[in-house]
Amino acid sequence: MPRKNREPDTHLHQNLPFLPALVIADLKHQFPFTRWVERRSGRACMFFRTLILTSIILELAAVPVPAKSSMTTRFFHSGNGVIRLVSEKNGKAFSGRFRLADGQYRTDAVRAIAAVFGAPDDPSRQVISLRLIEFLDYLEDRLNPGAQLTITSGYRAPEYNTRLRKRGGLAAKASLHQYGMAVDLVMQGVPSKRVWETVKTIGFGGTGYYHGRAVHLDVGPARSWDEKTSGVGLGLSDDNKLIGLVTDYDVYHPGDTVVLSFIRMTAFPIGVRSEFRLIRKNPSEDAGETVAVDIDGGVSADGSCTEFHDIDQMAGFRWPLPPDLQPGRYRICADFCGTRWEKMPASILTPEFDVRRP
Repeated sequence: MPRKNREPDTHLHQNLPFLPALVIADLKHQFPFTRWVERRSGRACMFFRTLILTSIILELAAVPVPAKSSMTTRFFHSGNGVIRLVSEKNGKAFSGRFRLADGQYRTDAVRAIAAVFGAPDDPSRQVISLRLIEFLDYLEDRLNPGAQLTITSGYRAPEYNTRLRKRGGLAAKASLHQYGMAVDLVMQGVPSKRVWETVKTIGFGGTGYYHGRAVHLDVGPARSWDEKTSGVGLGLSDDNKLIGLVTDYDVYHPGDTVVLSFIRMTAFPIGVRSEFRLIRKNPSEDAGETVAVDIDGGVSADGSCTEFHDIDQMAGFRWPLPPDLQPGRYRICADFCGTRWEKMPASILTPEFDVRRP
């Protein structure tokens, strides 16, 4: 007799009813024999169900439990939370889920992805931007779901970026590779020119195409270029002209901690006022409400202007959003102080981010 049709996840959901469908789908992908299990019943099958449940418990134990209620995504451009990466330089690879259905990130997966990028393993900070990982996942899901992304250039230490420039390479002085916010890659089954053109239409992030096999992608300001318009060597970023400030996420709850980092610095020292301003975007007015927010940036001679001397010192500033902060769009403003470089702006703003109710 022909076998009756059935819903593919029926038996697994009956035995593991507390698991979301997305986790069941992942389980079946990682453990193909679960398809055999769900076609059988009885005591003999209990062993396999117990084995599956144990595997799930061990898997979830590696994921940190959120202190607050979670959200499904923390970024404006996100994929399905699954990515396939391989590095041409160090041979390391990652394939699997880095973000769970509730929006929490698997710390083991994020560390493995950082290794593929060639980033240092630093538990004290997020060296590879989660925003970049999410944007790559977003593009892969849109252009060729499940495609492997081959990294030709990932994280670059500032010293290495300087050596590339001295050798005449197309490496920008303020390259976002130094901040874990950029990558050069090849997307399986998709011409790099098409990736380049797609990013330009999205209006988010930077992309460069030099008419070769790889394409440059970053999560800095929206812009695009090729080998004729890159501006490398023209001094466009000299004297901190392009200095910026970024948040670690795009979406927060009131009371969440925001991690701020300065980017695209090219000259030191840099003086930063110890008071940042939180600016609310008012939909009905051009100007937003300004709220004073203090950060711990160290101690300077006068107590209000702190001097920094390298990239690492200007990353990872942490402070909590007010717990009674109203939902809306916000930006954070930082003011510079002391003797500024000639082309350096007096202040800078982060890109907009959302504050939403839990």
